[in-house]
Amino acid sequence: MAQQTMRGMRLGTQSLESERGVNYSARVTHKYQCPNNHVSEIVFSADAEIPQTWQCKSCPQQGIQLEDGQLITLDFVEDKIPRSHWEMLLERRTREELEEVLQERLDYIRARRAGGQADL
Repeated sequence: MAQQTMRGMRLGTQSLESERGVNYSARVTHKYQCPNNHVSEIVFSADAEIPQTWQCKSCPQQGIQLEDGQLITLDFVEDKIPRSHWEMLLERRTREELEEVLQERLDYIRARRAGGQADL
């Protein structure tokens, strides 16, 4: 009996699918330059909203989009300042209402402690 070798393929390294008949969506390439003069080329879908800045692939700086080899001028968007919990409370209630709620809770806790019950 002749010995035959079994042929196979490694799992996960090769695909049995072909790219024949696949239509890719339209793509555009945009360039970004960081303050360290690194230029990164990023491919986007043709209908995607293109950001003005992109993190450089070579360093942690933010690159600015290049158009015709020149840096674009950035549209400055005013950053929204995060509100604290206290500021959000003051939007819903007045300071007097908050003092009243605090006093109610303190009276409730003191009554529970006087009765020997644990705080919840």
